[in-house]
Amino acid sequence: MTLDIGMLGYRFMGKAHANALDRLPMFFPEAPAVNKDVLVGRDEDALADAADQFGFDRTATDWQDVVDEVDVFYNLGPNHVHAEPSIAALEAGTPTFCEKPLAPTLDMAEEMAETAADASVPAGAAFNYRFVPAIQYAKGLIADGVLGEIHHFRGQYLQDWLVDPEAPWSWRNDEEMAGSGALGDLGSHTVDLARFLLGDAAGEITDVSGHLRTFTEERPVEGSDETRPVTVDDAYSAQIAFDSGAMGTLEASRVANGHKNAHTIEIEGSKGAIKFDLERLNELQVLTEGDRGFQQVLIT
Repeated sequence: MTLDIGMLGYRFMGKAHANALDRLPMFFPEAPAVNKDVLVGRDEDALADAADQFGFDRTATDWQDVVDEVDVFYNLGPNHVHAEPSIAALEAGTPTFCEKPLAPTLDMAEEMAETAADASVPAGAAFNYRFVPAIQYAKGLIADGVLGEIHHFRGQYLQDWLVDPEAPWSWRNDEEMAGSGALGDLGSHTVDLARFLLGDAAGEITDVSGHLRTFTEERPVEGSDETRPVTVDDAYSAQIAFDSGAMGTLEASRVANGHKNAHTIEIEGSKGAIKFDLERLNELQVLTEGDRGFQQVLIT
């Protein structure tokens, strides 16, 4: 059986997911065959170029013409176009995979979650770091009780691509389109890993307090003399509590000079601890009961 794929979005994430579809048989030989059927976007010229580059059979400029005629729908557009097409696809009975964060507002995200729960087809969100081998190994250690009772979770996600105040404005700087800045763009990954790794051991996150900060209030529009306001956060920090009583600290920034994609996770328990850094994704630092220090475990 060959699955026809419809994909909304052809910029950075479109390129990443199209590449992943090409590599699927290499890593999952038992997965169904896929056909990159239709690429969806607004700019017909750019869309045609992207479809040719990614290997799609055809293009469409209206997602409504696509969601009920493909076998799987990928929604990789900007955050403000996640909800309506994804909900329509699920209601049409089309399995749907949506980029994170789900939506610019909580109401939209809850509607998407409710629709997915009621749908008779699979639905997913792109929290890919769950599947890094070191994270999978860490989850196994926690499930086996190697860390004991969980005391602390510490998560940072630091990048520097907006540290230059002259970096051009994009939809990611706009609250109506993005919903949030570093909080949703980066912080959603950290929150997901906290829940994925500690959901069984520490329960859900029950309390949160936080702080948002925008350092550059406006940015230039590329190709013009205009500027536009930045209406989302450049950075956030938060303190959280889990149902078990474990505590956590979270932080993310898109203006952390010198950091390219530094997503770090630390978890300490009564018997042991782990440390993970996405920039060294094949390594996990592990401390077990009786150890005098961390050991480096190589995981691929």
